[in-house]
Amino acid sequence: MSGTTETRPRGTRRWAIDLRPLRVPAYRRVWLGNGVAMFGFQFTAVAVPVEMFDLTGGSFWVGLLGVAGFVPLLVFGLWGGAVADARDRRRVLLAGGALLWASTLALLVQSLLRVGSPLLLLGLVAVQSTAFAITSPARSAILPRLVPTGLVPAASTLNYTTFTATSVFGPLAAGLIFAAWRTDVGLPVAYAVDALLFTVSFWATLRLPAMPPEPDPDGADAPRRAGLASIVDGFRYLATTPVLLLSFAIDLIAMILAMPRALFPELAQQRFGGGAAVGWLYSAIAIGAMLGGLTSGWIGRVRRQGLALVVAVVGWGIAIGLAGLARQLWLVVALLGLAGAADLVSATLRQSMLLVYAPDRMRGRLQGVNTVVVAGGPRLGDLRAGATAAAFGTGVAMVGGGLAAAVLAVALVAVFPALLRYRAAGVPDAGR
Repeated sequence: MSGTTETRPRGTRRWAIDLRPLRVPAYRRVWLGNGVAMFGFQFTAVAVPVEMFDLTGGSFWVGLLGVAGFVPLLVFGLWGGAVADARDRRRVLLAGGALLWASTLALLVQSLLRVGSPLLLLGLVAVQSTAFAITSPARSAILPRLVPTGLVPAASTLNYTTFTATSVFGPLAAGLIFAAWRTDVGLPVAYAVDALLFTVSFWATLRLPAMPPEPDPDGADAPRRAGLASIVDGFRYLATTPVLLLSFAIDLIAMILAMPRALFPELAQQRFGGGAAVGWLYSAIAIGAMLGGLTSGWIGRVRRQGLALVVAVVGWGIAIGLAGLARQLWLVVALLGLAGAADLVSATLRQSMLLVYAPDRMRGRLQGVNTVVVAGGPRLGDLRAGATAAAFGTGVAMVGGGLAAAVLAVALVAVFPALLRYRAAGVPDAGR
């Protein structure tokens, strides 16, 4: 599509979330379908741990759900990216979507039949994760084909804000189901809601045009096979592209060193007496990201995106560190909210840079790497936070991790300044 975009009115709308991508019918349908499907998925995300705990009575089995979800994501995320570069991306989305839908229906059926098998739950979660890993790179890689280059940051912000909103309101809605009905009734209702809402996403994908691989303007052809050689080729390209490599590195620094969520149960109990405090802690980052998205109109006008990405990561680390020092619940929640807003800026800019900087023939594979980084970083962060807290306490784990992330991010770009020099394509100079 054209790299030009429309000018945007000045005034208060400069700060409101940029809705111009919604004027593009294809993007609007995909955004609506994905948003509704993500909201529905939150019902399953709550129902599966509830069912597993109900069956086993222990948190160990609930923890195994994370392993069952992460391992397929790690393996098939990279392969899914290669598939997205070698095949028609619309067909990839339809095939993966059908598998995702089937696994949700299987969860519904087993709950209605009251099979009561923890192993079956683990298996179905692994299938869901596999389907997500296959479709996620293709879903992200199609964005530059749906909107002009200048609107990619705005479209990425809309997508991320929608995701955070569903992460806030979806679990709350799912909780209402389990408050209204017994678990044996609430489980099939939750799974049925997810399966029903996913039909909107499937409809939006069906309405997309064919999206076969495009040859690169330099004359390089898209890969014909989605094999190991194609994946290695993607990593080779990434290794020779400092801007994108550094964007992944700085995100891993932020997530591994400063992700605090594993500390929330102990923090809530030690400082705030438990109760509703843990809910506020778990919601704070998502709430901040959602509010940040609603006031994100300025992101699409940032030309020095590399510098802004670094500032956002440093802001994330400092906010997490300060939250570790705070002793009032409202202050901790506010600081975590600021961290969430910084995370929204970081995620949006990194995704925009990845989609615009990389050629179309590489976007699927790089999105596969992005899927693994986004999924793996926070989980490694949970491990780091838990181990540090066990040895030195939650305060050291949170404050030290946040400050370490900020310092290491600055040190990284000081040694390798390519990210700081990056300028966005298709973004007008300030003042235009």
